[in-house]
Amino acid sequence: MAKDPLAEAGFHFDEVNKLRVLEPDVSQSTAELKEECREFVDKIGQFQKIVGGLISTVDGLAKEAETEKMKAIGARNLLTSVAKQREEHQQLLKGLIAEKKMQLERYRVEYEALSRVEAEQSEFINQFILQK
Repeated sequence: MAKDPLAEAGFHFDEVNKLRVLEPDVSQSTAELKEECREFVDKIGQFQKIVGGLISTVDGLAKEAETEKMKAIGARNLLTSVAKQREEHQQLLKGLIAEKKMQLERYRVEYEALSRVEAEQSEFINQFILQK
């Protein structure tokens, strides 16, 4: 079989009889590789969209979690402050009770003293009336 002088010069005819510089097998492989590359780029684009959506969803969840965390910290701080206020109020009430007990004791002592004075004065009045 005789060699084609065009093929020896690096020129080839394709399936539609167009003159090409590349061999038909290489040209076909190049076209297939080009198609595979385009499909790969499309898949990478889809993957980036999916990952972008996932990242924004995770960011949204992270913000919500941070908000809830702050609410929980605020509620815990409020609970702690309410407990401290209650304890302070309880101490204040205990102080008032102690003060009122002391005042009651003073009034009791004063009452007893006044009762003795009244008894003494009643006795004095009775003796004064009886002496007349």
